[in-house]
Amino acid sequence: MLPVLPRVALVFTGGTVAMRHDAAAGGAVPALSGDDLVRRIPALAQLATLVPVEFDRLPGPHMTPGRVLELARVLQPLLDDPEITGIVVTHGTDTLEETAYLLDRLLAPTKPVILTGAMRPSSDPAWDGAANLTDSVRVAASPAAAGAGVLVVFHGDILLGREATKRHTDHPATFAPRDGDALGSVREGHVRLSTPVRSAPPLAPLLAEGVELLTLPMGSDGRMVDLAVSGGATGLVLQGLGCGNVPLTAVPAVERALAQGIPVMICTRCWQGETRDTYAYRGAGRTLVAAGAVLAGRLPAHKARLELMLRLGNAAGLAGLEG
Repeated sequence: MLPVLPRVALVFTGGTVAMRHDAAAGGAVPALSGDDLVRRIPALAQLATLVPVEFDRLPGPHMTPGRVLELARVLQPLLDDPEITGIVVTHGTDTLEETAYLLDRLLAPTKPVILTGAMRPSSDPAWDGAANLTDSVRVAASPAAAGAGVLVVFHGDILLGREATKRHTDHPATFAPRDGDALGSVREGHVRLSTPVRSAPPLAPLLAEGVELLTLPMGSDGRMVDLAVSGGATGLVLQGLGCGNVPLTAVPAVERALAQGIPVMICTRCWQGETRDTYAYRGAGRTLVAAGAVLAGRLPAHKARLELMLRLGNAAGLAGLEG
């Protein structure tokens, strides 16, 4: 008697994994459907009974927060289906980490939701899509991943969705945690996975519009802060220096925004580490917090923007922010 395979939903949103080179366009463009991908990787059907779902064929930069909300609404019935063991979502790598973060904040899955993709189009001899999809289905079907929540599986690594960060423009091993080690791995067909810790409680799918992300490098005079506020910004995420400091020349504009009641979240441009109120000089983290700003902890700026959009949309406030 043949063993009963776990049922894994494959939700196709597009990305490089579904692209191929187009001579007329001069580069890779969306081309393959979900069914096309499944046919190209026959090993998938040996690992699970596949439930394909066509969501879209979007390049990563075409994804928006609103479309992620739509994706979450597609995923929820699959999560509620007791016959589904896990879900794999194909996605463009340029915005995969933002979608993974938002899904982690919107869903409370009792089964794995795995995002994956490729750094090489399907027409490339070094196409990495087959391996990534195969690894992802293995993880989705594995008892070890039950209750793991939102994950990113890429180049044999298993990462928490909220922590995965794209660190290289075109290297196949581009995704890594911002700090620390991967949650697990897929090696020679074996899934090894540590027990993840749940992040903050999920929020309702309500996103505030008008949250702007600005970078404040050395000597920035803050004019972009003033411009954003005058243009109707509902919140500001500022990518500052060190552990959460901004240039002295930008401080007056930041203070003006705070005085007008604009929520301001301060991040660091550093690759690792977190924001802290260590320093107390003008423009440092402690003085910014005293003026009403919030430090973003370990959240990089692009994820902090999504968090602020969610918090403002849910009227949840910024107390207890966890980076």
